Amino acid sequence: MSNVELLSFTDAQALAQAAANQWVKALERQLPREAPFCVALSGGRIARRFFEAVVCEVKHRSCLAFNSVHFFWADERCVPPQDPESNFGLACRTLFAPLHTPESNIHRVRGEDQPELAATQAEAQLRRVARVSVGRHSVLDLIFLGMGEDGHVASLFPVESAAAMTPEASYRAVSSPKPPPWRITLGYQAIAVASEVWVLASGEGKENALRESLAPGGGTPLARVLSLRTHTKIFTDIRK
Repeated sequence: MSNVELLSFTDAQALAQAAANQWVKALERQLPREAPFCVALSGGRIARRFFEAVVCEVKHRSCLAFNSVHFFWADERCVPPQDPESNFGLACRTLFAPLHTPESNIHRVRGEDQPELAATQAEAQLRRVARVSVGRHSVLDLIFLGMGEDGHVASLFPVESAAAMTPEASYRAVSSPKPPPWRITLGYQAIAVASEVWVLASGEGKENALRESLAPGGGTPLARVLSLRTHTKIFTDIRK
């Protein structure tokens, strides 16, 4: 696919280190920057390795640009922040705490609240910080996505209806086929208008999902994301 930059690695650690190194270098190139850099994080098994690699890169390079980053979420489980399933909790322990990230730069999704309310609050936080596109969507500078065995990204699953393709808001509450049952996720259009999207596709049992996602006319959620964008970068250790 001409709109996909596919980067292959031998294992998850090499993938995480490469993604962290490229991101920190990209942040350094943007100095000085007046506007905040708005990034959306994801969870999943590769996220811990990636966060740890980012911490090493930032400390090694003394990257002052990292102070301008504002953190949002590609998706969050509807659980309290101290729950082991919380994507915020993972990022807090392995990324924010080691780097002493200011609380004012962290815009967590309140997973402990009623799902629709949590989605509305997340939307309001994003609109306060991020720039807005001509189509009135909030524009994230970079979204990190994982990929599941079924090709899902964020909390956009294969069972999604066509209505999920054009939500008015960036965030919405969804019923998940995987536990926990309720989640808050960015919709397809919010991902489509982001300045950059980097997919960290890692782990066994995902070969078919990646293959279908990269095939013309693929039907996975990742394939839908790729079809909506002019450029997406995929870091992967999956043997295709």
